[in-house]
Amino acid sequence: MTFTEASAPLLSVQGLAVDFMTMDGVVHAVEGVDLEISAGETVAIVGESGSGKSTTAMAIIGLLASGGRVAAGSIRLDGREIAHASESEMRMVRGRSIGLVPQDPMSNLNPVAKIGTQVAETLLAHGLANRRDVDAKVVEALQAAGLPDPAQRAKQYPHEFSGGMRQRALIAIGLACKPRLLIADEPTSALDVTVQQTILDQLGQMTRELGTAVLLITHDLGLAAERAERVIVMHRGRVVEQGPARQILENPQHPYTQALVAAAPSVAVARLQPDAFIAKERQEEASADAPTRPDHIVEMANLTKVYPVRGRGEDFVAVKDVSLAIPRGETVAIVGESGSGKTTTARMLLKLIEPTSGTITYEGTDIARMDRAQTREFRQKVQPIFQDPYASLNPMFTIERLIAEPLDFYKRGSTTERRARVRQLLDDVALPQSMLRRYPSELSGGQRQRVAIARALALSPELIVCDEPVSALDVLVQDQILRLLGDLQREYGLSYLFISHDLAVVRLISDYVCVMKDGALVEAASSEEIFTNPRDPYTRRLLASIPGNELGIAS
Repeated sequence: MTFTEASAPLLSVQGLAVDFMTMDGVVHAVEGVDLEISAGETVAIVGESGSGKSTTAMAIIGLLASGGRVAAGSIRLDGREIAHASESEMRMVRGRSIGLVPQDPMSNLNPVAKIGTQVAETLLAHGLANRRDVDAKVVEALQAAGLPDPAQRAKQYPHEFSGGMRQRALIAIGLACKPRLLIADEPTSALDVTVQQTILDQLGQMTRELGTAVLLITHDLGLAAERAERVIVMHRGRVVEQGPARQILENPQHPYTQALVAAAPSVAVARLQPDAFIAKERQEEASADAPTRPDHIVEMANLTKVYPVRGRGEDFVAVKDVSLAIPRGETVAIVGESGSGKTTTARMLLKLIEPTSGTITYEGTDIARMDRAQTREFRQKVQPIFQDPYASLNPMFTIERLIAEPLDFYKRGSTTERRARVRQLLDDVALPQSMLRRYPSELSGGQRQRVAIARALALSPELIVCDEPVSALDVLVQDQILRLLGDLQREYGLSYLFISHDLAVVRLISDYVCVMKDGALVEAASSEEIFTNPRDPYTRRLLASIPGNELGIAS
């Protein structure tokens, strides 16, 4: 068929295969991918890490990582073959014909160059501005991306921007040359739901005004349902299903798509465990042995944390007069946007920072008044699980040494007993014994988080503080970790303080929910009440911001 601009799609990918040369040989990362995008259309590619979705996008724009190559297939943009275009040819395509909004704004913005300079580089490189008018066009681009006071913002550095502002700067760069196609690779995965909604609304408005087509790369099914006309599902380098977004997500045909949809957390679905009161029953059974133990393992009263700010008349109040309790054997979640004070509250509970005022009692004892022996006991009974399992695990230690580290530090048992305990912990988190000699870099994200959970369990704690423990994980792995946490809670009677900005996840894991905003507690109630009858306008706004909420799919 003869190509005509009227009948052909803007982008046509046929039989795409991408290989990577590694020390272990050739890795077939993408095999036989077909996709099309029409002018002005938004298409989403969904799938877990390693599915090939980002590799497909990078092949289209000619930015494959070292060792990668297009091994077969065709990539046609406006009818022009670009699969094997030279680097100089691709430099003319990038920015002007195909724009890119990458995932991590902090690592994709030059930390030592001003924001305006980085936008200007794109305009100057494609001849869309000269030295006389570039400043005005930079301001215009930043303003179009929704940045307030763009002239002033252009003079600032990335570290002076919030996460949402940095993402807007990347959108400004990606759309500065008014490309016909924009590749948005997980553009909001690190952002809170309200910021995410604002960014995506801005991106949608800009692309509609420019007539730009969008290829959205995401593992968020709710986001795909809400923002794309069509969805392409990838698994292990292949397209397993594609079609209209609503049809794919409401009536998935392929088993992998069905698994993705089933695993996606939803605010319409109640808590993961139907037997949520097993821990209560265990508590009642144990009450004869410990009749004086309080019902609440932790109580916080009028907790406040103030940070002095140099050169300013006012101090920064991170947490304001927060009072809450954690019932024994249950899960209390604290939700809110970045800067709401939820992580600061958790750090005070962990005795990593001291409160300015107020009290935290653990098992009826004020943790601020604990002596050295009591503090040592407290640190064994209260353990953290952090957001990034790779950053919280020493990359130089084997998995065995990582899990054994707290046992060694507190001299729990003999060497033989510690080794047996480590093996038991691997079984508890459903990891094979073959993992013992491996290093964190050899594990997937979900496996690393299981190791972090095993290490937190090593000392048989009573309370675990989970600070965004699944926010960096794909939906299937996230589902596995949430179920694991529920199973461990039922088996060991654990109490959890669960910190998250993802309300759909919180719905699945929590018995009680505390909503924080600007350091203050604005609403606290049972999970059922928060999600079915939210009282505070801020809580309602958080719930309304969840992508795909109206479909019952929200991740």
